[in-house]
Amino acid sequence: MQKKKDLHLIIFIIGALLLSACSESEKKYRIGVSQCSEDIWREKQNSELRMAAYFHEDVDLHFAAAYDSDERQVQQIDSLVNLGIDLLIVAPNQVSTISPAIDRAYDKGIPVIVFERKTSSKKYTAFMGADNHEMGSLMGDYIVGRLKGHGKVMEVMGLNGSSPAIERHNGFRETVGRNPGLEIVATLQGDWTEPTAYGIVKQWLQTHKDTPVDLVFGMNDRSAMGARKAFMEAIEDGNTPQLPLFCGIDGLPGKHGGIQLVRDSLLAASYIYPTHGDQLLQLAIDILDGKPYEKETRLMSALVTHDNARVLQMESEEVMRQSQYLEQLNQRVSGYLQQLANQRTLTLLAVAMLLLLLLLMVGVYMYQRQRTRIGKERRRLEREQLDFYAQVSHELRTPLTLIEGPLARLAEMDDMRQIGDESANLFAIVRRNTHQLTQLINKLLEGPGDNRTGRKEEGKKKLSEKKATDSTAKAETSQPKLSTPNARQKELILIVDDNADIRAYLRSFLQDRYRLLEAEDGKKGCELAQNEVPDLIVSDVMMPVMNGLQFCQKVKEDVVTSHIPVILLTARALSAHQIEGYKSGADAYITKPFAPDVLLARIENLIHSRKVLKQLFTSNMSTTEQAQATTISVQTAPAAIPPQESAFLVRFRKVVETQLSNSDLSVEDIGSEMGLSRVQLYRKIKALTGQTPVEQLRTARLIKGRQLLETTDKTVAEVAYSVGFTAPSYFAKCFKDEFGVSPSEFGKRE
Repeated sequence: MQKKKDLHLIIFIIGALLLSACSESEKKYRIGVSQCSEDIWREKQNSELRMAAYFHEDVDLHFAAAYDSDERQVQQIDSLVNLGIDLLIVAPNQVSTISPAIDRAYDKGIPVIVFERKTSSKKYTAFMGADNHEMGSLMGDYIVGRLKGHGKVMEVMGLNGSSPAIERHNGFRETVGRNPGLEIVATLQGDWTEPTAYGIVKQWLQTHKDTPVDLVFGMNDRSAMGARKAFMEAIEDGNTPQLPLFCGIDGLPGKHGGIQLVRDSLLAASYIYPTHGDQLLQLAIDILDGKPYEKETRLMSALVTHDNARVLQMESEEVMRQSQYLEQLNQRVSGYLQQLANQRTLTLLAVAMLLLLLLLMVGVYMYQRQRTRIGKERRRLEREQLDFYAQVSHELRTPLTLIEGPLARLAEMDDMRQIGDESANLFAIVRRNTHQLTQLINKLLEGPGDNRTGRKEEGKKKLSEKKATDSTAKAETSQPKLSTPNARQKELILIVDDNADIRAYLRSFLQDRYRLLEAEDGKKGCELAQNEVPDLIVSDVMMPVMNGLQFCQKVKEDVVTSHIPVILLTARALSAHQIEGYKSGADAYITKPFAPDVLLARIENLIHSRKVLKQLFTSNMSTTEQAQATTISVQTAPAAIPPQESAFLVRFRKVVETQLSNSDLSVEDIGSEMGLSRVQLYRKIKALTGQTPVEQLRTARLIKGRQLLETTDKTVAEVAYSVGFTAPSYFAKCFKDEFGVSPSEFGKRE
């Protein structure tokens, strides 16, 4: 009988798939399913409901599981009602506690199907389920027969207050009660779960060690297996002499289902508790469609014993395989139908999109043309505006520099203190009005983007200039060697400016501190920078032939001059101009007019920072280590040397290493190999390492000689000649000065 029902289910599902392949429609009915718990029995029923829904494409199912909680199930039923369901299918957790929620749904005109478990309320549309009283009675008959009318039986109840537990208990008691040879030694209250059954049986066995039990009746298969686990542990612990028989109810197919448990003799018997989700959904559709239906539907069931378990298991597994296959088939069919519908929609959309695309392309083309034209015009106007501001700034700020600067210097001279009051007042008037004129011109020349923050930036600028001046003054106090010209060799500074008065003005306060070179444009400045390799460059921006930005960029790109700091002096005060200046490689950017102390502070700081970097390179390394540092790759060069300069040192060392054995090798030869003059090479190496090229060459020869003494059997004389020394005695002297031990002693020590 079960096999025929399963075959009918397969035919039913195939028909549903065929119908579902024909067309798709909008969902017509929304059905809510409230399960009292979640287990394999309810998973099977939910799966059957979904499979049956394939036949009714106008059905939308909404599932909820209460996990044996009355409060949760009440909330879920109310939520389903608020969702707007058309029909409610509910398995009440208990007889009375869920009734109010069911009544509320029914009173709102929602049909209610109660399945599997009963409720105390009469407000339901239909009931579907097996006869639990009959199940309990039939399991009692089986137990009577199996024990031949004599024995001791334990009963493990289901959830207290649930209708299946009550009815199965009543049916079981009535049957067993008619056989005086059977004694029920214990009735334990469970809740349908295996852990609870295990716990209550284990507790009972601890207090009834001497009470024999011949058979345990669990009101479902999980309860029976929980009791079996407790008895198995009791036998291992010696608390009970024998393992009784175990019977349950559910008889589910599949792995770990009741049928398999009976087949494997873990249970003596089970009773198939039918799910029939397909019939349940059909009943719901009949009610919603207004068709005739039965108020009470009793599902047929069957006993599972070891005699029929194998056959039932094979049939159920085959049905499950077919169901899975049909599920996959339905998904494919649904996918194909969806693709077909999408293709139809896409075809119509494609035609419309093509027309829209053509219109859009024309619109975008016209828009881009207009935007490009406007952009070009805007950039042209911006360039003209910037050029205008730059030109006006240069024409106004340069004379102001030549007025403000000398006035400031005159005010500091001792002779000014001896002039009369009238002359002093006139001088003060000139200075004050010059300063006001400078501020007025600054405001007039500020670009549109700089007007909002002009005052704030001007204040910050003056503050930063003051701090720079103060820091330089402090540095002069703590490090007199950096600022006192007689205490050190003067650094060489190159001044590049097309205005002779500006050059003269700069010369007036720089010549006492530094050696000076001058050039009137960037091209001549490049020639002087390459030939003389100064320690620092001060350059104007607005110049003929080659402007200051181009000049700065060429200085930074040339390997001979790339290490030289560059300060740009300019009347171009806009932010865009300053950004352009720093992008060209400038180390500092000073706007005209400027105070001499500000420029001196910048010069002193840049020169001092270069010395600090060189000192970091030299103070932490011996002469040998400095020479060795030039042999390593750019990626691992000392942090004190920028990557570009480190690459230059690596190239220098490679040239030296290839000609170590050449005793006639000179600085001129190395410079020629590297494309530099003797002066250029000398000043570049000295600026980067603090050593002369000759010192670097000698150290490299000594390092190579030490390596040869360590790794070969050559004599000291042979080593000396092989690394370019013309006299072994001079090699021995230099070797001892460098390493603190003579070559011969070094060989013995090794």
